[in-house]
Amino acid sequence: QVQLVESGGGSAQAGGSLKLSCAASGDIFSTCEMGWYRRAPGKEREWVSSIDGHRTRYRFSVQGRFTISRDYGKNTLYLQMDNLNIEDTAVYSCWAQCEGDDYWGQGTQVTVSS
Repeated sequence: QVQLVESGGGSAQAGGSLKLSCAASGDIFSTCEMGWYRRAPGKEREWVSSIDGHRTRYRFSVQGRFTISRDYGKNTLYLQMDNLNIEDTAVYSCWAQCEGDDYWGQGTQVTVSS
């Protein structure tokens, strides 16, 4: 089992920045792929970014603005979000895939205003 706890959400103005953290515990291994998803009001959950080893991937709309990173020693995943826009408003959830099993955090709200 893997437990994921997000923190760092909140409110920001358009053009501002926020940094999300996801503390992982339990059977989390360096071989687990981790990432972030988000669900905007009235929309389906969508993949935002993921990291597998040193390989990082981003959805097109956040490329150049968001940076995913992982501290293996602290078992913590991060998402640095810069130049936020209103469309980034959503509940952001941490995700991990370990040995074929998916795990999710409870989510943290990010609200961007103009």
